[in-house]
Amino acid sequence: MWENDRSRRKMAERKRQIQKRITVSASLAAVVLVLLFVFFFHRNTGTKKMTYQKAGMDAWEQYDIGDPVKQVPQPELDVQLLTVNEYSRPGIATDGVRGVVVHYTANPGSTAQNNRDYFESLKDTGENQVSSNFIIGLDGEIIQCIPTNEIAYASNNRNNDTVSIECCHPDESGAFQEMTYQSLVELVAFLCGKFNLTMDNVIRHYDVTGKNCPKYFVEHEDAWNAFKEDVAKYIEENGN
Repeated sequence: MWENDRSRRKMAERKRQIQKRITVSASLAAVVLVLLFVFFFHRNTGTKKMTYQKAGMDAWEQYDIGDPVKQVPQPELDVQLLTVNEYSRPGIATDGVRGVVVHYTANPGSTAQNNRDYFESLKDTGENQVSSNFIIGLDGEIIQCIPTNEIAYASNNRNNDTVSIECCHPDESGAFQEMTYQSLVELVAFLCGKFNLTMDNVIRHYDVTGKNCPKYFVEHEDAWNAFKEDVAKYIEENGN
């Protein structure tokens, strides 16, 4: 009888040990499941966040800047930077270049040097606030007045994120001479490559404010479209 009691106690102890092991194993399994759940939850959440951020960046590139264009050689520039002053070169950095704005001087027969010297004189006269990053002359010469990372007083509420180009013209029609036109094509093509812009980012002063500038390109929409086609063709043929 004593042997029977001893056997029963051993069996009972064995059952308790087995139950204890089962309980411990179940607890460990539960902990592992919780940890796995937390791990995958955070992993998926992080992935979604990264995907969303990437989508936002791609959208910016697609709709604001566009696909990259080829870089063409820089045209010859006559760099004559204006003196820093509050009337023509304020020395204020841009917010990043997101466009190129084409203008005409509205001063028939004047040269690029005439217009550059007028901008420089404003530091003394203070009679106006006006300038441009570049001026293209009647013979195709290009004078740079302001660095492209600084604003010019040319394009109103787009001064902070564009580069401006003033073009000389021989008469009241505002039409550019062939050499002026060709230099404009080459300069705009170069700036598009430098700042990763497309033809959608090449605009007229008219497109900013409704001003009749550049006059010939505003009054002849087909000529404006042909100009942008010429820029795109020049990039395709000369870019790397």
